[in-house]
Amino acid sequence: MLGAGSMGCLFATAIGSAGGRVSLLLRPPLPATRGEITVESVEGNRTCPVTLDDQNGTSRIEQLLVCTKANDITDAVAGIAHRLKPGAPILLAANGMGYLDWFDRELPDHPIYCCLSTEGAYRIAPLHIRHAGRGRSLIGSPAGLPAPDWLQDWTASFLDVQWENAINRAQWHKLAINCAINPLTALYRCRNGELARNEVLKVLVEQLCDEISIVSAAAGFGDTAATIHRDVAGVIAGTAANRSSMLQDVIAGRTTEINFITGYLLSTAERLNIDAPLHRQLLQQVTELDL
Repeated sequence: MLGAGSMGCLFATAIGSAGGRVSLLLRPPLPATRGEITVESVEGNRTCPVTLDDQNGTSRIEQLLVCTKANDITDAVAGIAHRLKPGAPILLAANGMGYLDWFDRELPDHPIYCCLSTEGAYRIAPLHIRHAGRGRSLIGSPAGLPAPDWLQDWTASFLDVQWENAINRAQWHKLAINCAINPLTALYRCRNGELARNEVLKVLVEQLCDEISIVSAAAGFGDTAATIHRDVAGVIAGTAANRSSMLQDVIAGRTTEINFITGYLLSTAERLNIDAPLHRQLLQQVTELDL
């Protein structure tokens, strides 16, 4: 597994609970060759033993789970691609869209799967996280492949995991919701709920959803076009106390994933000759925060 952050540790523990063996690929120097993940929750603590593996190691990788930031995906996978067994499946659990073309071009012989999750987790310390909110995870194949045998490692875990045949539509829908929420929370340094309480931000959310609806309809995602206003309002209400991942990145001084979220929406709009000026403005403003 690449990426031992909050979601990576949660997924690793879930797979381990179902009997899977997990190796974390870390940058050298390694603190040890064995480690243990701790997951706190209202249901009690879970632990999961894991192998700590040097990213520069030589052991072969049978299956790869990628839980890095979208900005880091291609470089991280390129660095260990030589260790992949022929045909080894790759599961990408990252925000945003726009990185699949690289896999089609550079690793065409490896089946690619995507995971979308609404689980809530945050990092307490290295290999120590808090499972803060129950959600659901969807796994599917962008190429339309059938559900693989290894999916059983996920469905037998303590997480709610389902196979999604239309993962492309699910990805677009999640991206659309993120486009309406994350950039505003990052720019105004606010929790999600403020987008519904503050009258100025409330209007901006509506305008963003208007643009998203137009782009979604033209891109063939009519379901998102029809429900985006309602669904964004529901997510804001349901996650009112949350800090978006983009806001967390800004607070921590990390590069945001804006290019893989709003940037992807805008590239789609440009391809369809649609103008989305408010999204373009937010992309520029958040990008300036990254500098």
